[in-house]
Amino acid sequence: MRTKAVRHILPLLVLALFIAAGCTGRSGVYHRTPAKTVKVKDKAPQPMARKALPRLGYAIQAGAFTKVENAARLTETIQKGGLNATYFVAQKGLYKVQFGNFSSKEDAREHAELLQAVGVIDAYYIVSPSEYTVAKKEQYGNVYLRDELVKTAQSFIGVPYLWGGISQETGFDCSGLTMAVYQLNGLDLPRTSREQFEAGISIEQSLLLKGDLIFFSTVKGNNVSHVGIYAGEGRFIHSPRKGKKIRMDDLSGAYYRKHYVGGRSYL
Repeated sequence: MRTKAVRHILPLLVLALFIAAGCTGRSGVYHRTPAKTVKVKDKAPQPMARKALPRLGYAIQAGAFTKVENAARLTETIQKGGLNATYFVAQKGLYKVQFGNFSSKEDAREHAELLQAVGVIDAYYIVSPSEYTVAKKEQYGNVYLRDELVKTAQSFIGVPYLWGGISQETGFDCSGLTMAVYQLNGLDLPRTSREQFEAGISIEQSLLLKGDLIFFSTVKGNNVSHVGIYAGEGRFIHSPRKGKKIRMDDLSGAYYRKHYVGGRSYL
């Protein structure tokens, strides 16, 4: 990876993406309509009527980093260029970056080749919708999908908190983690914890299943400020805060019991 080029490529990247989106007459990227908020005085935001989460289209995978900081840096560069991106654990000690949500393989390839031409990425791979776990749900069932969501979340355990805003200073925030887990399995979960809360259907704590999301109010004046993915048996995986690694905790802990807001399902 040409790291020097990455640091100085942003003006070219923005121009290149503008050309790709404007001159061809299409961007090939799905744009999500902003979530609506239902305001209820002195209560947590109420969920809208649930709709199935959109499924991802074609995406691009690039990079093969042994240092998570380098994967986070490429993620930041691509996001600043206007594409949704996340880094993930491809295998133990190896990180890759996945980005984009394109309507066709051709559009994904055009964007990948453009980024390759300006030095942002080297080799790349186009992920097809049929490759995602959610595409196999009909064959293997809902339990399979839930198990895969948890397995993806577990692969992040121990990974440093390095993404959020997204820079090495702000970290891999809690809703960034849950969004990444869902997107890596083919489901387009919204970005922020509040949007995620509103997108799901309310689930009682005793009825939580693997892959559901659980929400907390950890910041004064903010009804929903933290989210984790339920892993079963009263445990959940989350990205705690800056300076901490992604980890698993018990929902029964005093702190989490006190700040618990509710659970949401999307499946």
